[in-house]
Amino acid sequence: MNKLPLIIKREYLAKVRNKSFVIMTFLSPLLMVGMILLIAYLTQLNDNEERIISVLNESDYFSNEFVTSEATSYVNFKDITLAQAKDSTESLGYYGLIYLPNESNIEQVAQRSFFYSKDTPSSTVLDKLENSITRRLRQERLQELGLSPKEYAEMDRSYTMNIETFDGLQNIKGLNEIKAIIGGAFGYLIMMFIIIYGGFVMRSVIEEKTSRIIEVIISSVKPFHLMMGKIIGTSLAGITQFGIWIVSGAILLFVGLAIFDIDPASLTKGGITPSMAGSENINVGALTQDMQLYAQEIFEIPIFAMIIFFIIYFVLGYLIYSSIYAAIGAAVDNETDTQQFIFPVILPLMLAIYVGFFSVFSNPNGPIAVAFSLFPLTSPIVMLMRLPWGIGEGGVPVWQLISSILILIGTFIGIVWVAAKIYRVGILMYGKKPSYKELYKWLKYSS
Repeated sequence: MNKLPLIIKREYLAKVRNKSFVIMTFLSPLLMVGMILLIAYLTQLNDNEERIISVLNESDYFSNEFVTSEATSYVNFKDITLAQAKDSTESLGYYGLIYLPNESNIEQVAQRSFFYSKDTPSSTVLDKLENSITRRLRQERLQELGLSPKEYAEMDRSYTMNIETFDGLQNIKGLNEIKAIIGGAFGYLIMMFIIIYGGFVMRSVIEEKTSRIIEVIISSVKPFHLMMGKIIGTSLAGITQFGIWIVSGAILLFVGLAIFDIDPASLTKGGITPSMAGSENINVGALTQDMQLYAQEIFEIPIFAMIIFFIIYFVLGYLIYSSIYAAIGAAVDNETDTQQFIFPVILPLMLAIYVGFFSVFSNPNGPIAVAFSLFPLTSPIVMLMRLPWGIGEGGVPVWQLISSILILIGTFIGIVWVAAKIYRVGILMYGKKPSYKELYKWLKYSS
């Protein structure tokens, strides 16, 4: 057992000194931050682009519905034909033309109106135009029934359900979705790390096996110690790389935002909070209060605890899957032969992401979410997706958290035992493609 630290050190140094590892360690943050800055810059340009829409209104209606805003300007055409309006709109490079014909009533005007454009118009633009016309139609219909403009304005006011906990704390709509996204990001990181660094372990075993170096190594080292050394050494290299990515990525992002004068808010533009969806007239005071509540709830998410449990679940999950990857690498002669074994390994990870999102998104403490957060092959991902709701009352029960970790530890011991038996036999097998039946025979070999 005293040779295990030497093996860990050898594997760690072999990984961190590898040229491709060094290049990707420093190139990946540049690529990721560059992509984020590019998206933010293009989003900012898109938000600053003003659309100009011309309006040819031949009717006696819709005279006040199309009001110029920050994103859209309206230019009214008068005393010209539709053909002239089309030509003028196209030659001036406007976004499109709204045509409202002269009809006897507002219903016919709305039915026979058109929007002309060079290309297929944005659904956002169409929705805004349709909402304006729909609102005017509704107002006209209700006024014909004797409703005054004041009564219509009162009736058209949107309604928002008040939400509170049983303890009397004010709650907000859409918070579950935000928490699920935060937890999902942590879970997705674990999945990517397991796939990437588990693959490193497998390829390392295959390289040593095919080069016959392994025959020399195991003459002085037990196969089990060699397998564990590879797993632990590679995991330490992965944690080192991840730490460098986090620090350098944060610095590069901060510097990039400052240099290119990009508003950090543009990183999250394009989406609106659920409580604002469908609202045409936003109450600024209510919006400010909602934003304060969102900020307060987000700050109450146990980020520090999530980071601690991220490390715990990453280590345990990685040890389980890396043991499987090491066994696969020992069983085959080249990377092509691994395909029949890789998919069953990746399937639980994919299942954890998709099922976790759907179940946690709607009910973080429901039976599906609980079951997948306890099942050892999916718990590292699903449990992290549940942690934004907290630990204890209202969040993940402590017994579930402890049970999940204990089950992971027990599963790791069992899988290492199985993987070690496959590794011990397969590491010296050459020239034969193993099947699942063959692997089962290896498990029955005595020590």
